[in-house]
Amino acid sequence: MRHRIFIAVNFPEGIKKKLLSCQEEIESLFTQSQSEFGGSDSSVVRWVKKDNLHLTLIFIGYVSDQEVETTCGAVRKITQRYSPFSLGFNIINYGPPKKMPPRMIWASGEKVKELSDLKNDLEKSLGDSGVRFEAESREFRPHVTLGRIRTWEWQKIEPEERPQAEQEIFLSFEVKSIEVMESQLKREGAEYTILETCSLRERN
Repeated sequence: MRHRIFIAVNFPEGIKKKLLSCQEEIESLFTQSQSEFGGSDSSVVRWVKKDNLHLTLIFIGYVSDQEVETTCGAVRKITQRYSPFSLGFNIINYGPPKKMPPRMIWASGEKVKELSDLKNDLEKSLGDSGVRFEAESREFRPHVTLGRIRTWEWQKIEPEERPQAEQEIFLSFEVKSIEVMESQLKREGAEYTILETCSLRERN
């Protein structure tokens, strides 16, 4: 059996609720824009469900049962080298940067050394263990996807009528664990399942 897996940071319930509130604010801007200018009834953005909000560290892709076990073992080993650390998000905007038309609306934050080091160590450990995946070449900055833009609907909106999604936010929480997740693609959207939770090392 093949599994579509990735490694992620999941959020506390309070952070998810605040991100959901941000989604609703931006969604109202799109609804207002379409109403004022006689736009299509179709939604321009496919919003991520609250329970699916997460930060992807490494996308691995389709692997075997054995590779799932190998991945979980590699993540367990690396997480024990790190103590909990703070992670924050400070802005919501269109992404990726300079991409037009944009592909998504996301919340992003400043680069966090502990998170970058953890990601690099995970990638090295996975590679050494024989797990095949495509590592990102660009610099990693934490971001969480709030919604994916439907390009066809976006292009129907005149440039001057497109909502300004950018807004400052102030969200911070402590990362205490890393999860190995499975993604199952379904008609109504992706469904995520936690395969293993790997806690960071307790502080002395």
